[in-house]
Amino acid sequence: MASAVDPSTRKRVLRVIFVSLLLDLISFTFILPLFPKLLEFYRNAEVPEDGSEPATKTLLSSVLGYLNAYKAAFARPIDSRYDIVLLGGALGSLFSLLQAVASPIIGRLSDKHGRRAALLASMAGNILSVLLWVVAVDFRTFLASRVVGGLSEGNVQLATAIATDISDAASRGSTMALIGACFSIAFTFGPALGAWLSSIATVAANPFATAAGVSLALIVTETIYLYFCLPETLPSLTGAETQAGTQTETKTEADAETDADKAAAAAVGRTNSHALLNATHFLFLLFFSGMEFSLPFMTWDLFRYAASHNGRLLGYVGLVASALQGGVTRRLPPLLGVRLGVGACLVAFALLARVRTVGGLYLAATCLAATSATVVTGLNALSSFEAADGERGGKLGVLRSWGQLGRGLGPVLFTSVYWWAGRETAYVMGAVGMAGVAAMVMAGLKTPPGSVKANKSAKGGDKKVL
Repeated sequence: MASAVDPSTRKRVLRVIFVSLLLDLISFTFILPLFPKLLEFYRNAEVPEDGSEPATKTLLSSVLGYLNAYKAAFARPIDSRYDIVLLGGALGSLFSLLQAVASPIIGRLSDKHGRRAALLASMAGNILSVLLWVVAVDFRTFLASRVVGGLSEGNVQLATAIATDISDAASRGSTMALIGACFSIAFTFGPALGAWLSSIATVAANPFATAAGVSLALIVTETIYLYFCLPETLPSLTGAETQAGTQTETKTEADAETDADKAAAAAVGRTNSHALLNATHFLFLLFFSGMEFSLPFMTWDLFRYAASHNGRLLGYVGLVASALQGGVTRRLPPLLGVRLGVGACLVAFALLARVRTVGGLYLAATCLAATSATVVTGLNALSSFEAADGERGGKLGVLRSWGQLGRGLGPVLFTSVYWWAGRETAYVMGAVGMAGVAAMVMAGLKTPPGSVKANKSAKGGDKKVL
């Protein structure tokens, strides 16, 4: 369909994608800085530590019991101040694992019924999820909101599929960078806005109802905007294939054989297997998410960083990533961006294994920003080059599923090593793992012909202008 989309339509759809995804991700990031206080609120209400109320058997008390048993297995004692952080990490892992299950299904549904229908169905689930958070006066209801959200969150992968539907080889990399920029902008401002909203008390039974209410308003606004402004982009439903279908009915047997030969040649000409792309995505996020999750523990151990210090650190990462995506990533061929990002992540692991100063910490954070700005965006672009119009949603869904599986397992595995063997061992092991990912990216992945042609034509265009 990309070739059949006129520039004005493409520009309009990209604007809709950008605005809707920005609303969605800002809403999504509201809760990130609130997890410690939010879970502490439920713990104090249901499992008071001072014993002022009789112990009652609740879902949260059972979960904390399992958590304490897990902590007891470590050779090094884990301070009780980490209980809430570990519980928050477990919920984050649950959310990612549920997305790993749901993403391929959402992708296949979008290939069959259209991107617009699948996205609106996903938004209905998101609305229910945030609505449950608004009324979550107990942990059970809050957990239900996270489960519903994990199973229904398909906005990112569907936005990626829509972007590839309307983009040709020459513009696909820059389009993916636009989606990545939404992440960076949202993660720069969303958590701070969520933290500020949580300070405004409106409902005594749920101190976080204000943040949840604004999040719900953003999601509802996004849904209405998508309903009225987003057209269908799946080629088989837009009529882009109608002419080809009509011509097929009148083709001779020789023509049919020629088409079959072309299809076979196209299949043989696939540059990268989806299995390799999926494995790369899984392994990269397995190690990267573990480092990302352990960072607050490390900064507290080394520098006694409070939440405000970590907020500034993460804000710095978001700002640098935004600048890179706006000025660098969108101009890079996808594979080059992946290779640079994985290399930067390897350097970050090496730095964090030995860092002793705040300057060294921020140097590692700069490398993390480069990684955030390039790798996932590049892998999505590479996967889209290897998928036909009618299977793109499913392929991108499977790619996201493997990534979310890595994101779900990484924090648990990495922090286990962190407490069993110490910081240096954990980050050195992470560096070794990321070196393996780098070897896969350097030796296994190849540049799709479409991106090479786009890059060459761009250079040629520059020469003509000069």
